[in-house]
Amino acid sequence: MKILQMDVDNITYEPIRPEASVYDDVKKERISVDDTLVIFVCVEKGDTPDMADKAMIDTEEYMQKLARKRLVIYPFAHLSNMLADVDESRKIIDHMLKQVPKDIDVKKAPFGWNKKLILDIKAHPLAEQSRSYSLNGDDQKVYKKAKPISVNTSLVRKSSWAGLPEEDHRTIGEKLDLYSFQEVSPAMVYWHPNGHVLYRELIALMRQLELKYGYLETSTPVVVNFALWQVSGHLEHYKDNMFSFDTDSGSFGLKPMNCPSTMLIYKSKKWSYRELPFRTATFDKIYRRELSGVVSGLFRVQELTQDDGHIFATEDQVGKEMESLLRMVKETYDTFGMKFTAKLSTMPDSHLGDENLWKKAISVLEEALQKSGMKYEVKDKEGAFYGPKIDFDVIDSIGRSWQCATIQLDYQLPSRFNLEYTAEDGKSKMPIVIHRAILGSIERFSAVMVEHYQGRFPTWLAPIQVRVVSISQQVNDYSERVFLQMKEHGIRAELDIGDKTLEHKIRDAATMRIPYTIIIGKKEQENSMITVRSRSGKKQQPSVAIEEFIEKIKKEISERSIVLSY
Repeated sequence: MKILQMDVDNITYEPIRPEASVYDDVKKERISVDDTLVIFVCVEKGDTPDMADKAMIDTEEYMQKLARKRLVIYPFAHLSNMLADVDESRKIIDHMLKQVPKDIDVKKAPFGWNKKLILDIKAHPLAEQSRSYSLNGDDQKVYKKAKPISVNTSLVRKSSWAGLPEEDHRTIGEKLDLYSFQEVSPAMVYWHPNGHVLYRELIALMRQLELKYGYLETSTPVVVNFALWQVSGHLEHYKDNMFSFDTDSGSFGLKPMNCPSTMLIYKSKKWSYRELPFRTATFDKIYRRELSGVVSGLFRVQELTQDDGHIFATEDQVGKEMESLLRMVKETYDTFGMKFTAKLSTMPDSHLGDENLWKKAISVLEEALQKSGMKYEVKDKEGAFYGPKIDFDVIDSIGRSWQCATIQLDYQLPSRFNLEYTAEDGKSKMPIVIHRAILGSIERFSAVMVEHYQGRFPTWLAPIQVRVVSISQQVNDYSERVFLQMKEHGIRAELDIGDKTLEHKIRDAATMRIPYTIIIGKKEQENSMITVRSRSGKKQQPSVAIEEFIEKIKKEISERSIVLSY
């Protein structure tokens, strides 16, 4: 049995047509439920009611942690290719429905129907939990012995996104040769040269900002003993989402987040209040197990990179750090020409720590938001169990919202790890930890960015910034000299001196959505000039000095302008 749990702001579903031989007799009506836990359930061959009982016990425990009183059970066959008989699946899901406590408001989406589904997901750190319940009772184990595979040419191939909308990041990514997914590495990104430019540029942007805002970059091992996750508390909440294995030295996992390891860096020395705040940043790869039916291109992957950061601060420093972080968020998204909205999430019913401390922390976040002039909404009782937080929804070019940046106060990890610093009065005090990610997952933000720009990236981001094309072979040598000048100045340029027609070359550059095409003919060669054609094709400027073009483009790139110079 496969289950995916999601804590959502809203789920809306509507039966369209029956698609199984056995299906529920229901009306074709639109159902909408706010603030609920949704469990997507896939019944596999050999599953029993006992497994369903265990799944519902886990679900009830999870709902208590989230303080949820609404539940939607959603039959979802796409989580497995080992499906049970439809009649048996329906019986087990109906059995699960009967196990729900009476104080829970529960709905079951119709079984056996093709349904239109809309989800508004909270993006809580523990919001998405995939679980597996097996015949041999090993569902509580966090590792499985690897099965050998025979690699052949049918396995090693690029994913095809045929049938997806033209504006989908997977379609655009294939056309622009940005990335692919291979069956031998499920839900992990193969960055092609063009796509890796985007990846590097996003990290370079954040490294530049972090240097400006006083961060020090760190890196920690990807393989960590489970003892660390026991101390941090993540083992209890997150073990089903970890890649793990046993060795003679004990049980280990690939890290799904950087927080616990960063606590160890702080703990490795003694700290004075004079040395705080200590701001760390990391771009390490992290790994999170996902069920195969819920991955979606770059939006949901099993290997990811976050622009992760942790700030260790005294209580008196938290306010200024929050103000600095809000400026950093604004500066980042202004760079992309993207607007955003802020959400302040307060203390949930199920929380750790003293309520007075929570009230003070929430007040600090509110004051920082008000000083920044940002508009924000309050999400009552939707903070993380360890502290309040501010989440940011970024608005893309067609008005869709994406939850990206997050800032969270944490009083629990520093307590669990016994973190200390020597205060001004000589006494030991515990620092407060601020978790923050500005872009979030680099992979997920890349998908947002690809769809936001529709592959027409600003010049600083474009994998190929300039393509130099020749009209005839007679000007090939001059075209190559122009191309080399571009390369010498650090401009990502390509040279097209093939035998194809000029129209074909221009069309090819437009298909690749390259910001600038430089056209070289006899006139340009004779005058040591170039003709510049912008990506839109609306402007074509003849008789441009090469030095002038290079100067303008370098300025456009260094300023990370979202407007083309020509």
